[in-house]
Amino acid sequence: MSARTVKARGIAKVAKGLALAALFVFPAFAASTSSGPAPAFQLSGRGGKAIDLSQFKGQVVMINFWATWCKPCRDEMPLLEDIYKKYKPMGFTMLAVNVEPDSKAAEAWLGKLSKPVTFPVAFDTESKVSKMYKVAGMPSTVFVDRKGNIRAIGIRPDYVEPILDKLLEEQPSDKREAASAR
Repeated sequence: MSARTVKARGIAKVAKGLALAALFVFPAFAASTSSGPAPAFQLSGRGGKAIDLSQFKGQVVMINFWATWCKPCRDEMPLLEDIYKKYKPMGFTMLAVNVEPDSKAAEAWLGKLSKPVTFPVAFDTESKVSKMYKVAGMPSTVFVDRKGNIRAIGIRPDYVEPILDKLLEEQPSDKREAASAR
């Protein structure tokens, strides 16, 4: 094999790697588009309390799919709590959806955190909701706007705040219409 062939194959591998990486990075920038209504669901939450996505209507909702076996999921919990506390007064809620079959183990893990989470945590023990949202890896995040539409899907926590800032600036259509009528 010539040096030229080896070099060409190396460049092709790098290009293929960059293309695959782009598939995972660019969806995080999809905040300005809507992919339709967020699928409705109801799950059991911490302490057996029912959590229904519809109870957050009118708020910007960040649904974070996670598992205790996922190190990045465990590492980002304190960051998610900080984001929740910062944005909650602006009409935002964080909803963590654990995807493990054993909710008791997840509850136990949450109870051991040095910085407890105060946002709602739901348990998708049969992975029905994660399948509806086409979750492909952990952690995964879905942003739902005030109208109930999916606006962005991503997995990297460093994209969260710019997306939230944009979505929280938007007013529901009925408020926009009322403001323009004045």
